[in-house]
Amino acid sequence: MSGNQPPPARIVSRMNRTPALDLPPPGLVRMRVVATTLLVFMAATFLVSRQLAPFHPGWDFVRAFAEAAMVGGLADWFAVTALFRHPLGLPIPHTAIVPNNKDRIGDQLAQFLRDNFLIPRVVARRMRRMDVAGAAARWLTDPPEGAGGQFRQGASKLVAQVLEALDPARLGGMVRGAVATRIAETDVAPAAGRLLRAAMAEERHKPVLDAAIRWAADAVADNDALIRQMVHERAGSILRWTGLDETVANKLIGGLQGLLGDMAERPDHPLRVRAEEALDRIAWQLRHDPAMQAKVEAVKRELLANPAMAEWLGGLWEQARGALLAIARDPERAMRGPLGEILRQVGETLRSERLATTVNRFVRRAAVSIAADYGDAIVRLVSETVRGWDVRTITGRLENAVGRDLQYIRINGTLVGGLVGLAIHSVDMLL
Repeated sequence: MSGNQPPPARIVSRMNRTPALDLPPPGLVRMRVVATTLLVFMAATFLVSRQLAPFHPGWDFVRAFAEAAMVGGLADWFAVTALFRHPLGLPIPHTAIVPNNKDRIGDQLAQFLRDNFLIPRVVARRMRRMDVAGAAARWLTDPPEGAGGQFRQGASKLVAQVLEALDPARLGGMVRGAVATRIAETDVAPAAGRLLRAAMAEERHKPVLDAAIRWAADAVADNDALIRQMVHERAGSILRWTGLDETVANKLIGGLQGLLGDMAERPDHPLRVRAEEALDRIAWQLRHDPAMQAKVEAVKRELLANPAMAEWLGGLWEQARGALLAIARDPERAMRGPLGEILRQVGETLRSERLATTVNRFVRRAAVSIAADYGDAIVRLVSETVRGWDVRTITGRLENAVGRDLQYIRINGTLVGGLVGLAIHSVDMLL
């Protein structure tokens, strides 16, 4: 488009269009008309009663009411108008209060938030009364009616569109790279040593040992013929000629089965004790032995350099992406499936008083930490945001928000002023 060419009509129309948020609401316009009409009516009544007063003394009371009502209505019109602009466009001091003090209002609002909401002790006191775990448990175990539909129409649609719009190959590569980088930066050996030590302290390693023993026993039973063949091939010709190789094989297989059976039945079996000692030594070496840590790091680097690892990470991402898409496209169906069951189980778990206390304490500490670390930043954000607002825009929006009630002040001022004038005139007549 050339510089001399006018913009299309639809663009001009859009540029000249006032945002709906800046237009006065119908209720405000109606109340302005009512307040102004009442003021004009009082002025007309004053003029008429002033002309008719000589004909009947009752018109003096009407004139007194209308005169005082005009004064009250004009005074309140001036006060209401002075909040947002200069009355009649005249630069009268201490008028247009909101536009002239916009920045100070923003600072005071930010300070109010800081003093009443973002002080750590205030946040802690307010959060102490909140049962976040209970609310989450109730929602997960018994979601409100229509929650699935609202989710499907809102967030789920957005998530599905984002996941479908992004390039799967490129996004998958980014995820693989991020995960691989995170793994490469993580010191795996000490973490594995701590996990192994914690598992042994809670005796969570024993089911693993039991499974290993059962696997070994099954392996011996499944490979009975192979063991016998190996003994036969390695036995001397005399043993084979006398048939003693079969006896040796029977003794070997029976001994292995008996040993594994004893290990499975006796938690204090010497070999199990030796295995636990070996695991404990490995946990210590993972945490403290530089040589062991170097070996683990070397294995980690080899795994990360292996193309199979990158393919595996990519497969994990594709599975996660597919699951997210399925949930986003049909969240109600997902909630009826395994995901919903998992969430319901989480909700039931949160009903535990001990866990709920822990969760609420964690949420409270997190909120207090956020208030302590970012309270000043939030205050600056509010203050700078208000400072950046256009004066006309903020004035118009504030007037639209509270202007209807302010017009009631004009109406009440007119009527109350009239009643006061009528009372003063009545007292004057009695005296």
